[in-house]
Amino acid sequence: MPDTLTLDKFLVNTEWAAQNLNNENVRFVEVDVNTRSYDSGHIPGAVGWDWQKQLQDQLQRTIASKKDFEKLLRKSGIGNDTTIILYGDNNNWFAAWAYWLLKYYNHDKVKLLDGGRKKWEAENREFTTEIPDYQETNYTISGINKNLRAFRNDVANRLGKQNVGLVDVRSPDEFSGKILAPPGLNELSQRPGHIPGASNIPWSKAVNEDGTFKSLEELKKIYENEGITPDKEIIAYCRIGERSAHSWFVLNELLDYPNVLNYDGSWTEWGNLIEAPIER
Repeated sequence: MPDTLTLDKFLVNTEWAAQNLNNENVRFVEVDVNTRSYDSGHIPGAVGWDWQKQLQDQLQRTIASKKDFEKLLRKSGIGNDTTIILYGDNNNWFAAWAYWLLKYYNHDKVKLLDGGRKKWEAENREFTTEIPDYQETNYTISGINKNLRAFRNDVANRLGKQNVGLVDVRSPDEFSGKILAPPGLNELSQRPGHIPGASNIPWSKAVNEDGTFKSLEELKKIYENEGITPDKEIIAYCRIGERSAHSWFVLNELLDYPNVLNYDGSWTEWGNLIEAPIER
């Protein structure tokens, strides 16, 4: 487990979460790959965010707009001073994406529940199907941290540069081009493979069996052994941006790398671009 200082700053454990369920200054938010998981049972008092309908723009392929995200936070009973605790299934894939989105929209009081839904359930902690109803707030987004997000041109302009580290966090089979996507997932590219020069460091290497993050020493070795060092500008990508947000969290928050971006267009964009360079 990461050291206590880091745990306190970016993560909370299940014991802390259980003791703060009724804390008026805290709002638990569940964000799942399977959007039906929340309705089947969730942490008491938690609101559920649908990554497909609420965290993305419904017209263009991009993240939720400032206006729409503000509206979501207001409806969730979240104020500018609320501490948000995010958790979800699949080892916090989309919880990490929501975390990145909150940081992008300048909400600093946010943490992940270490181990996510998996650990909470494994410990037989309380679930409920009751949907909370919070008073709407007047939340206002104060700014945008554009230095946390990479676009396709940012990636294209950095190909081959020694001071840039590209991290492909997908599975080895996706990276090699053997498959387009994990089974059952619909967002696909026209071509398989990876961005030239990228290092394949699957997101799953950062977590223990119970879903919690590995120690800082272990995490540091995982990335530095692949040449992903803090002196470089780091760009993480996956298929649609959620697994890379998980790795972005590790690099930017836990390991405190100074310059880490999430390329949320990821392979479903790059693998569909005309004449974009690809390696296999």
